[in-house]
Amino acid sequence: MAYSMTGFGRGEKVFDTRKYSIEIKSVNSRFCDISIRMPRIFNYLDGDIRRVITDRLLRGKIDVFVNYEDQGEAGQTVTVNAGLAKEYSEAAKAIAALTGREDDFGVARLATMQDVLSVTQNEINEEQAAKELMEALNLAIDGMLAMRKREGENLVATILTKVQTLEGIREEVVTRSPEVVEAYRQKLAARINEILTSDQREFYDDNRLAAEVAIFADKCAIDEEMARLSSHFSQARKILAEDGSVGKKMDFLVQEINREVNTTGSKANDIEITSRVLTMKNLVEEIREQIQNLV
Repeated sequence: MAYSMTGFGRGEKVFDTRKYSIEIKSVNSRFCDISIRMPRIFNYLDGDIRRVITDRLLRGKIDVFVNYEDQGEAGQTVTVNAGLAKEYSEAAKAIAALTGREDDFGVARLATMQDVLSVTQNEINEEQAAKELMEALNLAIDGMLAMRKREGENLVATILTKVQTLEGIREEVVTRSPEVVEAYRQKLAARINEILTSDQREFYDDNRLAAEVAIFADKCAIDEEMARLSSHFSQARKILAEDGSVGKKMDFLVQEINREVNTTGSKANDIEITSRVLTMKNLVEEIREQIQNLV
């Protein structure tokens, strides 16, 4: 089954006091374009994260958000910028002296001043953290794949409905095609009868009429285009039933379908066929837009 490139997934895992929350969202893209936002302590895992995402999601513009909390005693360290705290305190005393007011700049307020306190993440066990984070990542990818599958099923169902409609229109064109030649023969014969006198008619060779009709029939023959379209529609059904990446295959096939439809329109000298060709072109363009979101 084909997958959509649009999706969202969230994975959350807790190990003792350590909590990993990962969110992934994606939209369509020609390639696998990955953007990762995560705490700097996990920068060493950037390549591994990209590799896992590429292997499992294949294509799409993918945004990854990694959040990490360690609520244990050894998780984080609060550091006091002693020099800066002293400067703030001295400044507060100076202001009190200048204004003649009480110095009520307490410790609690001092601690809220910018850069007085800083929180740093303590060193982590990199091997352990890698294993834990990857579990959360794969959980998020599982969620995204489930959503991508649902979206892909809806897309494929819509595309197959349009392919079925195209097949029906193709059958109408195949049925109409011989009638175009016969209509041309009748029209040409009637015109000849109008312009030739009875004496001239005796010298007219019906083989000339047959030759003209044969030339017209050869110019507007679309048997090959109709045969190729039938093959393309059958191939589209097979591709859409495959697992994995089908978007690029379908993109190429739709180009071929569009080429045959355009050729049919240029060769078929008939207003009814032209009308059907225009309908087919609109359907092909709709399919082209929809397959841009298939992996």
